Amino acid sequence: MISTILIFLVVLSVLVFVHELGHFYTARRLGVRAEEFGLGFPPRLFGWYRNSQGRWRQMIGSASVESLEKNDDKNKRLRPGSTLYSLNILPIGGFVRIKGENGEGQDEPDSFGYQSVSKRIIILSAGVIMNILLAWVLLSGGYMLGLPQAADEVGSDARLTDAQVVVMDVLADSPAQSSGLKVGDIILSVDGRSVSTERDLQDSIAARADKNTQLSIKRGDQDINIEAIPTTIDPGKPATIGISIFSSGLVSYPFLSALWQGAKTTVWLIQEIFGAFVGLFSQLFSGQDVSNEFAGPIGIANITGQAAQLGWSYLLQFAALLSLNLAVLNIIPFPALDGGRILFVLIEKIKGRPISREIEVLIHNAGFFLLIALVIFITYKDIIKLF
Repeated sequence: MISTILIFLVVLSVLVFVHELGHFYTARRLGVRAEEFGLGFPPRLFGWYRNSQGRWRQMIGSASVESLEKNDDKNKRLRPGSTLYSLNILPIGGFVRIKGENGEGQDEPDSFGYQSVSKRIIILSAGVIMNILLAWVLLSGGYMLGLPQAADEVGSDARLTDAQVVVMDVLADSPAQSSGLKVGDIILSVDGRSVSTERDLQDSIAARADKNTQLSIKRGDQDINIEAIPTTIDPGKPATIGISIFSSGLVSYPFLSALWQGAKTTVWLIQEIFGAFVGLFSQLFSGQDVSNEFAGPIGIANITGQAAQLGWSYLLQFAALLSLNLAVLNIIPFPALDGGRILFVLIEKIKGRPISREIEVLIHNAGFFLLIALVIFITYKDIIKLF
């Protein structure tokens, strides 16, 4: 359990850190001051900054950037326009404080609010772009080393290793369910006969109609033997134990093909994730029960642990999926998210003047609390599913 939590925190921290790094880098490149760039979330443990003489200094505690700028000791005073780099207590991702991001200081050249609409949109969308690029890098690197993929979807120049048959679904009241077979189980052999393809398994099961059959399976890091009796569910068809299966293996590609496969998979996943979010919001606004396919922090941590148990290639693939989920979620034009802030910038462009700062802050705060309520609700469903 502890290892699962640690792996989840590391993966999530990398994804959030990369997202914030995108905002930080583009802000600095476009002449906007980043007041603080932090690893983890406050309260702050340590900080590093350049003093008024341009030398690096360390500080302890949670002193504000403003107080460091006004420090009477020039040796400890933050250099005008410099960034405070901090290490914080809560080990989840990171953050960047950009000058003027809440509308203040619009008459100062190094403020976010002073910049043109195009520059502000670039800064706001940079985090999403970084998460998409990270997913592409992870998937491309994974395809060079070998990523799990359905055996019938491999390209002509692919190399398939470790082929195996995985249980995708278990029918209710079937021999498989009675025997304790679960989704995700890997079937290694049937009565001592090894199986590595769907055809192998189907033929082996059909040959054991109405006979007690021993299945050797792999579940996580455990090897388990179970017994089932194949039966004829549909007249005229071979005997079965009532499962849906697919054959998968580790698929690797040459360098250029891996980059192309990583890009194709990234685009496909973005489309699927957008569709899933549309489904989520339609369920919420129509009063339907939220599908069990959606997971909150607890569910994601649990899945991360399962992926880590299966191996690095599975964890790499899942990290890329999480990175794209973070990107899609943030680009949705909802208050408090990057997409919501971009929407306000576009409205300003259309109107010719910005929306009242007080109204914008109020809307973003309301959106933030709605998101927190949604996270709590989905987390509650995660807990129900676990117990």
